Amino acid sequence: MSLPGGIRTTLAVALLLIVGGALGGAYLMVVPSLERRLVDERIDELERDARSTAYAYLASDLSRPLAADRFVDDASLLANARVVVFQVLGPEPLSLSTLADSAAGAGALTKDPIALEAARTTRVQRGRVARQGRPFGEVAVPLFPGNVLLLSSSIEDQLATVRVVKRRLLYATGVGLAIAAILGSLAATLHARRIRRLERAANRIAKGKFDEPVVDDGDDELGELAAAFERMRVQLSQLDTARKEFVANASHELRTPLFSLAGFLELMADEDLDEETRAGFLATTREQVERLTQLASDLLDLSRMDAGRLHIEREEVVLGDTARVLVDELTPLAESTGHQLVLEVDPAAWAVADEERVLQIGRALVGNALTHTQSGTEIEIRATRVDGRAELIVSDDGPGIPSEHAERIFDRFYRVEGPQASGSGLGLAIARELAERMSGTVELVCTPGRTTFTLSLPAAPITTGELAVST
Repeated sequence: MSLPGGIRTTLAVALLLIVGGALGGAYLMVVPSLERRLVDERIDELERDARSTAYAYLASDLSRPLAADRFVDDASLLANARVVVFQVLGPEPLSLSTLADSAAGAGALTKDPIALEAARTTRVQRGRVARQGRPFGEVAVPLFPGNVLLLSSSIEDQLATVRVVKRRLLYATGVGLAIAAILGSLAATLHARRIRRLERAANRIAKGKFDEPVVDDGDDELGELAAAFERMRVQLSQLDTARKEFVANASHELRTPLFSLAGFLELMADEDLDEETRAGFLATTREQVERLTQLASDLLDLSRMDAGRLHIEREEVVLGDTARVLVDELTPLAESTGHQLVLEVDPAAWAVADEERVLQIGRALVGNALTHTQSGTEIEIRATRVDGRAELIVSDDGPGIPSEHAERIFDRFYRVEGPQASGSGLGLAIARELAERMSGTVELVCTPGRTTFTLSLPAAPITTGELAVST
């Protein structure tokens, strides 16, 4: 369940919990251990004093009257503690009787648990007791025969020190939480603003508004998210522009042949046409139908590839034969436009691919060269094998492709504008995607006076017999 106030409140509360938890943990680790250490140190002092006092007691001559009282008074001053000597009565039930007490008027300690435990076990006992709401540290040492020496000292000073530390820690906790609340609120507000900017940018992009860039200067995850949003905006903007261009181009490509077909059909309905004119109209009509068929075929291929329903065969393809087929098919078109096709074949150029799709790519590459170069341009079609790859290379000595267009020449719907531009801008995009589905690539290299498209495919293993047949 989200907190009221959104991410700003969530971040502020999270920071408060973290700081509060850290300070609370420090409190739990520091205060109990400090109290235990201070009390243990005082009881350690009492134990040392108790052992030395017990030794002195046993070595003293206590036969004179009041000698024991004077001894415990002197020992109390030296140890800064109450000193009591008990006589053990018993054995059952075990009880104590006071022989000497440095603070006789403060109340008898005959039921002191530490002294009783020392009498019962005949071993030195130490611990912490409370009398009348006040804490004391005590050490009891058995004396022989049948006595117990008890040293008892208030540990109020040690506990007071602990209380001071507690108060300071609580004060520091309060100050820390206040600072955390202020800084957390400021940081959360900053992050909330950045997130809202990203939200507004996402809403703009969702509405198809790509004109305003997504900007965030933060060097963190939100900054990276903003950069991803900006890349998405640019790509969607390019795709939207390409879509609009494609709609315009497709409309033009469809309208021109349709108008032409309508005009020729109307003219052909005139019975006064001679056979030669009628034959010319039929040829032109056929060309326009082929143009429409090609556009429909390109669009169908794109839809199949996007839907993942385009079937690709995996078979051995002789690229030399493919190159010859391309030359045979396109020579009439090349001659009609004043181009010259040159063929060069390496008999080792065998590929693992789909032969029909390789021909489709080859037609797109050669057709692109025929369409976008001037009359008299030489177009070379070469099949070769290089470093375990079979390559079909189409190059020409035309004017080349401008560098600003070379990077986008394989984008869908993209067309190089100019006097030689034509088509829907789909041929090269389809060619590259088909090549990738055959584990291949289509690359463009432009140098002054030379434009080269290379279809690279996985090479097929060949034998000497196959080379002989191919040649």
